[in-house]
Amino acid sequence: MQNKTAILKELRSYVMLTIGLAIGTLGWTAFLIPAKIVGGGLTGIATIIYFIAGWDVGLTTLVINIGLILLAIRILGASFGIKTIYCVLVFSGLLSVLRPMFIEPVVSEVMMNAIIGGILGGLGAGIVFVNGGSTGGIDIVAMIINKYKNISLGRLLLGMDVLIISSSFFLVQSSSIETVVYGFMTMAILAYTVDMVISGNKQTVQFFIISSKPEELRKSVIFEAERGLTILHGKGGYSGEDRQVLMVIARKNETQEIFKVVKQIDPDAFITVGTVMGVYGQGFDKIKI
Repeated sequence: MQNKTAILKELRSYVMLTIGLAIGTLGWTAFLIPAKIVGGGLTGIATIIYFIAGWDVGLTTLVINIGLILLAIRILGASFGIKTIYCVLVFSGLLSVLRPMFIEPVVSEVMMNAIIGGILGGLGAGIVFVNGGSTGGIDIVAMIINKYKNISLGRLLLGMDVLIISSSFFLVQSSSIETVVYGFMTMAILAYTVDMVISGNKQTVQFFIISSKPEELRKSVIFEAERGLTILHGKGGYSGEDRQVLMVIARKNETQEIFKVVKQIDPDAFITVGTVMGVYGQGFDKIKI
């Protein structure tokens, strides 16, 4: 049963990776590349090469990624490497298939192409990151740095993209100050969207629960909601009675399950819920300094 659950979880992960890759590829091929906007990352480098020499964007991306994939396997582990290989192959294949289908951008306004392309690219990359994959290129470099330092992936990507986008002004004949600015706009939107997807997935909440049935609630939270908790000893300010306060830390998407458990045991329980900026330790993030 446990093996079946693990297999289903892994299959779901690959389905989500594929969806993320498709969304991201659509942003590049339907909006950015046809609008002559050079974005950042390895795809941006491949786009510059495409504008200069006419080489296929997908094939160029695949070739450059080979060395970086080997680096990812060595530093981030074999599991990450397998998913990265899958993502790179699918992403490169989708770029090669979809790019010829969009000779002209989907919308005529260049700024709209930059905005929509950035949102789709960031959404796709965020979904891929959340599911443990990478589209390769400088994403791999960003994830390696993020493994050891508490620097957001979005900011890392944005910083490395500046050099790539700036270089397009000197290397691409059709480039202008306007297209370079649109490139920066695209990457800012993309980076922000990546951060929103990742932080939304990892957002943590803190519960303080005061109930007349603390022992029953403790068992239900641990065994039904499958969350750990800490028992704090408090005293009623008005009554002076000793009370047990249950403190529960959980992911935001687990909030409804905890409310459900509390309601079943004690509908009159007093509950406060607050958003926590960061949680480090077993079951949550690791401290990176």
